[in-house]
Amino acid sequence: MIRKIITSFILFSVFATFAQESSSSPYSFYGIGDVKFKGTAETRSMGGVSVFSDSIHLNLQNPAQLASLKLTSFAVGGTYLNTKLKSETQEEKARRTTLDYLAIGIPTGKLAFAFGLIPYSAVGYKIQKLSTDTDPLTTRYNGSGGINKVFFGMAYKLTKNINIGVDANYNFGTIETTSLRFLDAVQFGTRETNHSELSGFNINAGLAFQTKVKSKYTYFGSVVYSPVSDLTLQNEREIATVQFSSSGSTSVVDLQNIIVPDAKMKLPSKFSIGSGFGEVKKWLIGAEVTFQSNSDLKNRFDDINGVVFENSTRYSLGGYFIPNFNSYADYYKRITYRGGLRFENTGMVIQDKKIDDFAVNFGLGLPLGGTFSNININFEIGKRGTKYYNLIQENYFNLSLGFSLSDRWFVKRKYD
Repeated sequence: MIRKIITSFILFSVFATFAQESSSSPYSFYGIGDVKFKGTAETRSMGGVSVFSDSIHLNLQNPAQLASLKLTSFAVGGTYLNTKLKSETQEEKARRTTLDYLAIGIPTGKLAFAFGLIPYSAVGYKIQKLSTDTDPLTTRYNGSGGINKVFFGMAYKLTKNINIGVDANYNFGTIETTSLRFLDAVQFGTRETNHSELSGFNINAGLAFQTKVKSKYTYFGSVVYSPVSDLTLQNEREIATVQFSSSGSTSVVDLQNIIVPDAKMKLPSKFSIGSGFGEVKKWLIGAEVTFQSNSDLKNRFDDINGVVFENSTRYSLGGYFIPNFNSYADYYKRITYRGGLRFENTGMVIQDKKIDDFAVNFGLGLPLGGTFSNININFEIGKRGTKYYNLIQENYFNLSLGFSLSDRWFVKRKYD
């Protein structure tokens, strides 16, 4: 198990090397950026449904599910994103590789613990507004950075059928945005750079319920609540006069550091409720609804017009099927086949147009040898936004890969 964890840390480092700018979405221009985390590869494959209490997989959406772990579980995952950005007149492609999560869960009887790192949101965009015959001003916008969270969670099996859990998160990160403005046939332009260091704490509390139905089937229920919390922003601003060379590069002619006040932003509250029905180690179908108070969001600075934030709702429907969990003669019968749908009203309203996100998911859980470890693969095809009304439509294909490594710890081994 330790060797597997070391291997996964190496894989984690590889992902992190290629994930310095983990978003290519122009919608990451707003708020705290593009919220990236949507669960482990297993739950994403089911459209985000996380109601199932699993004994060998980490559930990073409901901390109460930790109490169902029977084995120490290590999880790491990343995603390859392929996005086509479309407007009414133009089309561009973007590719990114991101790290999604790194976590370990440790059961100790009725009590279980987990800790890990999750990149929560990402900022990554390059937007250009070109001059026209009636408007000689050209503007370029660039942004990078995001928010990560380190978490520690614990859960307790209150009864045979009920788990409760809570996790504490420390959120931290850096967001830097740059705008460059210049007029046609003018040698000098203006560059404004805003730099923010973000930090803050929040908690998630969860409850998980399951009960047998006619001895063969099981009903699952899940509730998670995250109260609204604060992010503290330490802000810096830099105004520069720049000169353009014939090659298009810029050099700084004059530079001023502007004092801007530190600020606070709200991380929205979130409430999720879901239920599922199925036969354990055979099949499951579930649904989940998540309500988030995105109306508490705002932009880091108050100089962005045309966007407002409303409360958002996400609907998830999905499940899994295993032909024969105990089959050792036929490997393919032990594969877990997953599928799901996800629809989200993101709460972002730009120029009075709501930005929605819809995706279809399909995934596989591939067992590793005769162990309880496995590789989980998720394929996601989706669309966000619209290409009309001077907005951008994102058509995306995401390939997620997750490693779930499980073993028994703290057991005294006997030798003959």
